Amino acid sequence: MTRRAFLALAGLFFVLPLVWMVLAPTRTADSLIGGPPLSFGSIANVVSAWGNLMAYNDGELVGWIGNSVGYAAASVALTLLLSIPAGYALAKHDFPGRRAVLTLTLIGMILPQTALVLPLYLEMTAAGLTGTPWSVILPLAFYPFGVYLAYLHFASALPGAVLDAGRVDGAGELRLFLTIGLPLARPAIGLIAFFGFVNVWTSFFLPFVMLDDDRMFTLQLGLMSLLQSTGAVNASSGFSSLNIHQPEAALAGLVACAPMLAAFLVAQRALRTGMLAGAEKG
Repeated sequence: MTRRAFLALAGLFFVLPLVWMVLAPTRTADSLIGGPPLSFGSIANVVSAWGNLMAYNDGELVGWIGNSVGYAAASVALTLLLSIPAGYALAKHDFPGRRAVLTLTLIGMILPQTALVLPLYLEMTAAGLTGTPWSVILPLAFYPFGVYLAYLHFASALPGAVLDAGRVDGAGELRLFLTIGLPLARPAIGLIAFFGFVNVWTSFFLPFVMLDDDRMFTLQLGLMSLLQSTGAVNASSGFSSLNIHQPEAALAGLVACAPMLAAFLVAQRALRTGMLAGAEKG
């Protein structure tokens, strides 16, 4: 009973802020401060809040959303293109330096992204890519966790005997990968694509360092700029002429969270299959 009560309290602790964020855009700034904390206002307030967001810099929010989608799509595509073959090679081939590559992959997973931002910035500067979309896309496409997920999947879910049978039939290594390894890797592809998308979508510090033009900002970086220039969080700061307050900030937060929720709903079957793959021996 104590355990259930604890879990219920923990659930409320995490769920209540989400409920508040969903309800906040339906209310006015005054009712959020003085009214009941979890009450529903009206859809008209949501429409008004969205209109206020669109009025910021002539609808720049839409551009930030488009930038984030573009960065995420390109980075995830490159991540899959690199991670799946790398994981397959590490799992099914023994080559000089294999253990060192696996060790470096694990180290890359452990290191926080913020520790790598400075060397990445210097690298992008040397290549003349800072301030361009590639300065965000290329570093985020480097995803050691994706390589490790692919390695685990191929090591546990792809029997070596199947590949040996293909080699006996005369299939080359590339054909084995394309006709046997890749079709069986669909759960791993779903897992890597989902986690890679979340990694890119929620990235903040790297775009903050790499980008200097607000027209190229990601949604996360753009929302910081928006909140800093308005009184949405701190009424004593920002420009009072901008009609963006707490309801607009909550609605912007929902807009930022919605793609991750949509990606989870689309990928949940692959996520479930990928997490269970290799758990049982057939």
